[in-house]
Amino acid sequence: MHTKNIKFAGLPLKTAKKVIIMLHGRGADAEDILSLSEYLHVQDFALIAPRAANNTWYPYSFMASPQQNEPWLSSAIELISDIVADLRSDGFENEGIYFCGFSQGACLTLEFMSRNPARYGGAAAFTGGLIGDKIDTENYKGDFQGTPVFIGTSDPDPHVPVDRVNLTAEILKKMNAQVTLKIYNHMGHTISQDEISSANNLIFK
Repeated sequence: MHTKNIKFAGLPLKTAKKVIIMLHGRGADAEDILSLSEYLHVQDFALIAPRAANNTWYPYSFMASPQQNEPWLSSAIELISDIVADLRSDGFENEGIYFCGFSQGACLTLEFMSRNPARYGGAAAFTGGLIGDKIDTENYKGDFQGTPVFIGTSDPDPHVPVDRVNLTAEILKKMNAQVTLKIYNHMGHTISQDEISSANNLIFK
C-alpha cells in the first residue's frame, strides 16, 4: 500500500515551529500540491507532501462504499497518522500542525482530521468531503476545540456533490471546528484565487 514516500520543502523541520501536510489529488503527485505553496502564506512553515502509491490515495470515488476503497483508504489514513505521530515526536504541538488538500487529497484531509480531532493549527480543503457512500457518524467523535477549517467547492462539481460538502461542514461544526464554507457557482474542478485568499486570511495568517 502507501509508504512514506515524502517530499519536503519550506523550512527545515528542526527550525520550523509550524508544519503543513499537503495531500495531492488523484493522478497528481507531491510536487503538484507543493506548487500550491507559492500562493499560500506558508513561508514560515515546513512543508510535507506524501506521494500516494500509483498517484492515487484510493481507487474509486470518495462516494463509493468504504469497503470498495479498501485497503488503500485505511493505508492512506494510517500513513497520515504516522506522519502526525512523527511530527509530535519531533516536538510539534497539535496547534503547529496544519493540513491542506485538493480533490481526493481534500477528502482524505477531512476524513483523517474528523477521525482524529484535536486543536490543530488549521486546514484548507479545496473541493472535498467526508468519505463513503453513507456517512457513518460513529467514525466522527471528539472535539476540534475551535480548529479553523476552510472548505471551498464548486456547484456543481463533476466529482464532489455539493450536498456531501454541506453535510461535511455540518459534522465538523458539531465537533467544534470553526468552519468557513464557500460554494462557487460553476467554478469547475479547480482552485480559485478567492479560495486561496480565503485560506490565507482564515488559516495561514
